[in-house]
Amino acid sequence: MDAQHIEGHLKAEIAAAPERYVVQDPEAALTLLDQKAAGKRLLLITNSEWTFSSKMMAHAYDRHLPGGMTWRQLFDVVIVSARKPAFFTEQAPFFEVADESGLLRPLAGPLHTGGIYLGGSAAQVERDLGISGDEILYVGDHMFGDVHVSKRTLSWRTALVLRELEAEVSALEAYRPTELRLLSLMGEKEALEARLSQARLALQRLHTGYGPTASTDATTLEARVHDLRGQLVALDAEIGPLAKTGSELTNARWGLLTRAGNDKSHLTRQIERYADIYTSRVSNLLHATPFAYFRSPRGNLPHDPITAGDLLQDPRIEA
Repeated sequence: MDAQHIEGHLKAEIAAAPERYVVQDPEAALTLLDQKAAGKRLLLITNSEWTFSSKMMAHAYDRHLPGGMTWRQLFDVVIVSARKPAFFTEQAPFFEVADESGLLRPLAGPLHTGGIYLGGSAAQVERDLGISGDEILYVGDHMFGDVHVSKRTLSWRTALVLRELEAEVSALEAYRPTELRLLSLMGEKEALEARLSQARLALQRLHTGYGPTASTDATTLEARVHDLRGQLVALDAEIGPLAKTGSELTNARWGLLTRAGNDKSHLTRQIERYADIYTSRVSNLLHATPFAYFRSPRGNLPHDPITAGDLLQDPRIEA
């Protein structure tokens, strides 16, 4: 894979027939136009070289922009061959792309609006544009090369683009009726387990001769334990297939990208730590407007008073 990138074969094939590889998203252009008109400065920072970037951006954006506008007019500053993640952590000189062929000349002076640059560093971007830290929202699709390093090193706001999220959301929505049934059965299972535990404890105290005087004889308690265990076995037989289906959503082997069984996946924990927001595509921001402020939901803790069982009993929730 590295060799394909280094030698340029992969990009050459894509650039030769971009219609085979690029999924057009008209709303992406409108999203960025909204942001620009709202006073945001748009920067494109990519590791791709100028010739590839120029062709692919024109293919993806120009047809969706108004009045003969091109992608070049959409972005205030364009930086190619940025060498991320080193771009965020190291100092390197900027070169200016002088013409469409990619001819370079050393940058004399600060970055300016409308400029096309090669290399450089995030530190100079902050210095020349007069912005830093949480004044910047950096959007990328690589957890380490984009989101992790820019957050940890520069404290930029970060947005992770996770394309697989759309398939996961669709799978979860389709699974929702089954999930509600599974939650209901798990509630029954917990209630049966509690009754079984009480019966076993009463039987233990009766046999050992301690604790409050038992109101039920040993034979009755043993029959109750046997009956409850049988009910649990039958319930597990019903729960098992439903839980297995939930563990195979989007992929029969490892399930959802964002989960590892009932726990969060390693990727999800990285997203929580380094990404301020995450979304399946930039154009989703169109529906939030450029003026929205995103707030994290309150995290749930095991001792919080609202449980899954409470939610199932809430008349506002339809099973």
